[in-house]
Amino acid sequence: MKYKLTSNLLAKLCVQAAFLVTSWICSVDPNKVTFASIRSANPEGNLLYLYRELKTRQWQGKCVLLFRKYRGSALDKLSMLFYMIRAGHHLATSRYFVIDDYYFPVYVIRARKGTEIVQLWHAAGAFKKFGYSTVGKSFGPSQEYLKHVRIHSNYDKVFVSAAEVVPHYADAFQMPEERILPLGLPRTDIFFDKDKHAEICVRFYQSFPKLKGRKLILYAPTFRGRSYQQKRFECPINARFMREILGRDYAFIVHLHPFMKTLDWKPGQYDEEFVCCVSDQFSIEELMIVSDILVTDYSSVIFDYSLLGRPMAFFATDLEEYMSERGFYYDYTSFIPGPMFTETEPLANWIKQGDFDATVIERFRDRFFDHRDGKASKRIADYLLEHW
Repeated sequence: MKYKLTSNLLAKLCVQAAFLVTSWICSVDPNKVTFASIRSANPEGNLLYLYRELKTRQWQGKCVLLFRKYRGSALDKLSMLFYMIRAGHHLATSRYFVIDDYYFPVYVIRARKGTEIVQLWHAAGAFKKFGYSTVGKSFGPSQEYLKHVRIHSNYDKVFVSAAEVVPHYADAFQMPEERILPLGLPRTDIFFDKDKHAEICVRFYQSFPKLKGRKLILYAPTFRGRSYQQKRFECPINARFMREILGRDYAFIVHLHPFMKTLDWKPGQYDEEFVCCVSDQFSIEELMIVSDILVTDYSSVIFDYSLLGRPMAFFATDLEEYMSERGFYYDYTSFIPGPMFTETEPLANWIKQGDFDATVIERFRDRFFDHRDGKASKRIADYLLEHW
């Protein structure tokens, strides 16, 4: 913990120094929008879709892309300090500074007049607790850390999927509800673009021709760990046994959370003819589009997947532990829009029988998406441009 605080204080000084020096020299550029993330090296998700939407508009602004994937090695931490300096500079000169996750530089400065910080939180709905909602939990920030870093501070606007979740985001970010706007999430626009669906399917089966004609089970477990440090996670599903029940008509696609590096398997439970790991080649949105069924534990992808109206199941063998470490905004067992399993055989049998209740998915979708039209990027871009 002492090392972490020391490294964070050094990063804080880099951000603040760059921010202050830039503020003395430069004014806020009224036509500049910066998109920033340390979740990925390139624009993706909400940031990518809003960036594309703004680029199609007839406006005189300019966009800066400030992306870097944090990996946690000693050399990477040194390199990250230079990134922090760049972040401090752009925070001091942008009209809009748009992020999609926890973003350290935002929390250690006081934004200048003329700058607005926009949060496009990467997860739809509200499922697992985050931010200030986890204070006091082992997953959450310590009181010592909060003395040095005011997490989730400085947000001027937050865009979410539905009015249903506004109180939860207000709690997580400790901010007024009126600054949290249920206009939708830009990345969900892809689920309404049928032409894009066709293009994704063609590209997917060109990459994985052996999967063509098979029903695809997408397995997307949530991240275990804290910050960017992954806890060891052993797949609780016996893929070899599942294949014996389902046969060659099915395949098991694995997509890992961006912070997860590996998925371990118990001896004898991995089946290379049945399991296909495609985390890097395709985005989670693209894999949801090509898949027929979703299996997860506590991942917020369930909200996105509900827009497709397809069945989902929940495989949760560590529910009590996860509730103790982090917790949920809703009662897990009554909230999830699909059956819960803790053993492979009943899960596989449920998939094989195909007795799915579409109305459960529809009710869940309607509850957590106020807009279901594929125009979230347009609504948010319209809002930003109207308040330029």
